Amino acid sequence: MDFSVFSYDYAQRALLASSVVGITCGILGCFVVLRRMALIGDALSHAILPGVVVGFMLFGHNPLAIFAGAVAAGLITSVVITWIQRNSITKDDASIGIVFTAMFALGIIGISWLTKKDGVHLDMKDFLFGNVLGVSDADLWLTGLIGIYVVLCIVLFFKYFFITTFDPLIALTMGISVAVLHYFLMFLLSLTIVASLQSVGVILVVAMLIIPSSTAYLLTSKLEWMLVISAIVGFISATSGFLVAVWLEITPGPTMTLMGSVIFGLCLLFSPKRGFVMKVAVKYRKKYIADRQDILKLIHKKLDLGTLTLPLLQQESEYSPLFLKWHLRGLKKSNSVLLRGGEVDLTMQGRHEAETLIRAHRVWESYLVSKMNVPHDKIHEAAETMEHILPAAFVDKIEHDLGYPEIDPHGSPIPKLKKNLNKLSELFVNEQGKLASEQGSVVKELWQLGIFPNADFVVKEATPENITIQTNNSIFVVKREIAEKIKVKH
Repeated sequence: MDFSVFSYDYAQRALLASSVVGITCGILGCFVVLRRMALIGDALSHAILPGVVVGFMLFGHNPLAIFAGAVAAGLITSVVITWIQRNSITKDDASIGIVFTAMFALGIIGISWLTKKDGVHLDMKDFLFGNVLGVSDADLWLTGLIGIYVVLCIVLFFKYFFITTFDPLIALTMGISVAVLHYFLMFLLSLTIVASLQSVGVILVVAMLIIPSSTAYLLTSKLEWMLVISAIVGFISATSGFLVAVWLEITPGPTMTLMGSVIFGLCLLFSPKRGFVMKVAVKYRKKYIADRQDILKLIHKKLDLGTLTLPLLQQESEYSPLFLKWHLRGLKKSNSVLLRGGEVDLTMQGRHEAETLIRAHRVWESYLVSKMNVPHDKIHEAAETMEHILPAAFVDKIEHDLGYPEIDPHGSPIPKLKKNLNKLSELFVNEQGKLASEQGSVVKELWQLGIFPNADFVVKEATPENITIQTNNSIFVVKREIAEKIKVKH
């Protein structure tokens, strides 16, 4: 990789211009994306071509003249599009397509006519795809000043752009002119497109506006951070694209766009909140939790009929033996299930989890029948889904609204959940717990035993007379009549 080319002024100007374009397009592109104006951005990028031609016809290769003509063409395009949208039955996207294609065609005709004159050389490819290596000192100054002006305008009028972007009706009630802000944004957009003309051309400038901001939208939901991230992505896309183009000796403009697309693709897959991989992980996590809860509910149901063995549970379960054993190991590790010599049992915590699920299921069935008049034969499937996602507070509320029913529409009892404070005597061997901070009258006995509130422990042995527990490396034998008074929690 030979980067000795950066010792030349033209390469340094090209890299600097690309950086400014990336940052400017990234910041302004946020409002283009949020206002769903991507097509208008594309339209303006094409529609400035007649203005470029007129500026060249009047003043030749004068950057200021070309700049003024391009901006004027962009503003005229915005006004014409808006007028057609408001005064005809033509659809909005059709209006944009009609105006910008007409302007673009007019610009191509103008360039074709100019190139026939002696001494005039205008390369259509430079307009369409840019020629960043041809950036002059005047072009660089113009690009830099436009970038500074656009960023300052965004900072100074941020709250106005914010309110008109997200709620134009409230903006109107506050006395803010939505139309003026719209045309001002169109003006800034025209300036940015002109600044990007030499770097990426009219075809690819819309990508520099949309890709960084769309990438930022995947990473944050706050507009302030979206502007910052979009500027960073735009800068990285432009500079890395230019460096790769120099390395591979290919056209810089398309390479900048491609690098931006690569960054967007990575964020689309791996964004922490909105990425595809995270969505798949969350989906499978929810399924994993639902499967666990269903297994707990099944164990609870079968335990009511007597001792439950692993072969019987496998026979009654819809899951494969391998999948069921994998879940049971996880439930045992989380202190919800006990596996003892081929028998399956629920810990106090596991029973609480199962009864919480059953309660949500049966309360929701009661609500569907009592409040929504859903037929009895339709409620079970709905409750099977809702039982996994209903918040506990919501279940409490609808149970209260129903008058605390004791049975569901099918005649099954609705569990009445106890607080998550239980007795030490209720725990099984190998079950884990924590001593509650409030122990009432049994505090003295705990101090005498050397056991302190909030201590983590595991039950090592349980007999009709005593319960043996272990905290850290200490073993304590507690009489069962005292264990009946000791409160524990999970």
